[in-house]
Amino acid sequence: MRRHVAVSPAASLAAFPVRVKAVVKHDWRTIEASVSWLVRSREHTNLTYDLTPLNTRHLEWFAASVTGRPVSEVRQYVAELVQNTELRSHIKAKATEGSRRRLTDPDARYGRRLGWYVLVRALRPNRVIETGTDKGLGSLVLAEALLQNGSGRLFTIDTNPQAGFLIGGKWASVIDQVQGDSHEVLRSTTDAVDLFLHDSLHTYEYEMGEFHAVEPLLTEGAMVLSDNATETSALMDWAEERGWRFAFFQEEPARHWYRGDGIGVAYR
Repeated sequence: MRRHVAVSPAASLAAFPVRVKAVVKHDWRTIEASVSWLVRSREHTNLTYDLTPLNTRHLEWFAASVTGRPVSEVRQYVAELVQNTELRSHIKAKATEGSRRRLTDPDARYGRRLGWYVLVRALRPNRVIETGTDKGLGSLVLAEALLQNGSGRLFTIDTNPQAGFLIGGKWASVIDQVQGDSHEVLRSTTDAVDLFLHDSLHTYEYEMGEFHAVEPLLTEGAMVLSDNATETSALMDWAEERGWRFAFFQEEPARHWYRGDGIGVAYR
């Protein structure tokens, strides 16, 4: 009967209830997660969440592919950060006591920042530059990776004088915070850069401007990252123009209404 209906003039009408059921099932999960987030979370920007277990494995293989490291090694780095209770306790204390505590969740949820951590652990850069410090959660993740490596410094830039309020403790010892426009700061910098992370204003023109400004500073084995790489094609265009490779990782948040974002990576 179903096969006959599928080729009959009534096929669209017969399929309509099935289509409605699929849409309602999808939308209900989103609504449920949205209501839960509105009640439990304090965040309004730079949302944080965990990745699904399967998506975490996707991230591990992505990082292994772009670094050339065994996935078993990458998996150890992921576990290393997830199980780091000292860093989690620091974030919770800062988020609970800070001036922006009413807009910050105390629980550390790293999302795609797990990928940042793994890349720093695997590549062991001497100098990392991050644009867009915001709360400082990503800065702490990068700093922890540098501390685990036993060398390297993070140079993080933001226009907001209140940015980086989560930064402190031993992690501050490897972080240099700079206030200012990232284009101007990068053009005034002369030190070599091993890993660059764009996470500031997500427009094509501004992002491309950062890549042009940092390009003369990049070492031979440098890697360039774009956070929120679903926003523009700037990094992939920049990489293609220079004959570099480009790869992309798409997040899948667990128990969250947000669709997730992703990491763009350009490398030789």
